[in-house]
Amino acid sequence: MFSELQYFGKRIKYFSLNVQALVNSELQFMDIVARWPGSAHDSHIFRNSRLFARLESGEFQKMAILGDSGYALKPYLLTPISNPVGRIQMLYNESQIRTRNVVERSFGVWKRRFPVLSLGLRLQLKTVQAIIVATAVLHNICREMKEDLPNDNFELTEPHNETEIHLPISFCVNHFTKYR
Repeated sequence: MFSELQYFGKRIKYFSLNVQALVNSELQFMDIVARWPGSAHDSHIFRNSRLFARLESGEFQKMAILGDSGYALKPYLLTPISNPVGRIQMLYNESQIRTRNVVERSFGVWKRRFPVLSLGLRLQLKTVQAIIVATAVLHNICREMKEDLPNDNFELTEPHNETEIHLPISFCVNHFTKYR
């Protein structure tokens, strides 16, 4: 039986996609996955991504990425130390968290550049996924070209989680019930 809760994550009023992104220090998207419902755990999305397979195969030597404590520590994936002991471990955690903040900033700049991502998309899932990826590519082009963010005269209500894209409930019900 279709369970609406499995797709809604923490909020019940709309459907969301959990968008996984790898970003660089220039706030550019290096990898993006936009196909999992908001209820999907970040580590599950990562383990099922092409990026994970490429990292596991050793394709990227001498490279490390940062993740939060929801991810498993790997040679290529640095996570915070649980229960840090001593100054060095605490400094590592502080530095790791500060450096990881670039992800939140990237999502914030991206959503400000493309407000439709915050306002909700009432379209077919494939179209929404294409829009998410296309706007990420356009965002990267804007960053490369040093384009300023557009001036806007309206305020957007930011969702609690910067990595969620919102869709109406009717979309979720229509899309996922036909695959029972």
